Amino acid sequence: MAQVRSFLKILGVLGAFLAFGHSAQAQEGADGWSLCNRTSFILEAAIGRPEGNGMTVEGWIKLQPGSCKLALAGPLEPKFHFVYARTSTAHRGGVREWGGNTDLCVDPTGSFSLESPPECAAMGLESRGFRAVEITRRTRWTTPFTEIDNYSPEKARAAGIQRLLEEAGVVSNVIDGNIGHKTRAAIADFLKKNGLPATTSEADLIDFLEQVAKERGRAVGFTVCNRTKNRIWSAIARRGSEGWESRGWWMLEAGGCARVIDRPLSGAEHFVYGEMEDDGKLRTLAKASDAFCVGRSKFAIVGRDDCEASAYRTALFAATPAPVDRKLVFEFFERDFAKAGANER
Repeated sequence: MAQVRSFLKILGVLGAFLAFGHSAQAQEGADGWSLCNRTSFILEAAIGRPEGNGMTVEGWIKLQPGSCKLALAGPLEPKFHFVYARTSTAHRGGVREWGGNTDLCVDPTGSFSLESPPECAAMGLESRGFRAVEITRRTRWTTPFTEIDNYSPEKARAAGIQRLLEEAGVVSNVIDGNIGHKTRAAIADFLKKNGLPATTSEADLIDFLEQVAKERGRAVGFTVCNRTKNRIWSAIARRGSEGWESRGWWMLEAGGCARVIDRPLSGAEHFVYGEMEDDGKLRTLAKASDAFCVGRSKFAIVGRDDCEASAYRTALFAATPAPVDRKLVFEFFERDFAKAGANER
């Protein structure tokens, strides 16, 4: 950042917001295609760019809240380009995505640059839905990522820090982009406890909080993993505050995992449901006997009776082992699924 503001100075100015990085503003005006994060989440973005008669897909571009980065240097080719973004695993509530209807291959585990092959799984890649962006100028083009709140860059950055402070277990407060006295005091205390200087920049603070939040998230919650060679659609069920509830779907590519509950687990009874795609047919869990409701698209259903009367359908879930230290990891294996049948979701 061109100017780093001391957090001690911020503590002395009650009405001040955390400073917005000038380097991000400069990149937004640079020649080429810039991606701008106007959300309160850390985003990881990938782009698809035309190259000859094919498409090259590149990622991941890390975007802190309120920042912009040059994804593709100019001069630009006035054609359709493609973009996809996901939230950092530091954030609770599952992965949030910004994308569209064009399926392109990505490597979900690390940086990549590839000519998108016709079959993702054959190369150990995964398919993601990219949004088409029609670039009509050769010099500068900006694509923003937004959420429901229409944040300015400054508000997005402040809201992002608020969100990470909560997810790292530092302080819990309203996420509104307004840094108050309580939050500023918590930041100063956090820096001191971790041996970080009071002059730590916002960018470094965000990076550090992200790592703390990731480590904290690994120690709690419910994770489901796919140990088969096929794609699995998964759902879970448990007793919540309003009674029995079921939630889904999480798409698990071969070898992939999803954290479906990111808080310490309460209660001992948890259930899973899985549908594995196998040569055009669906295979369900062989040893499943507990009935819950599932939807045809993403769902969160309270209750487990009369599913069809509410336009849902009944599915048989399998009980999981009891959580240990309020944490549970469930792995789907090939042996867990019955022979291929004709059931459809």
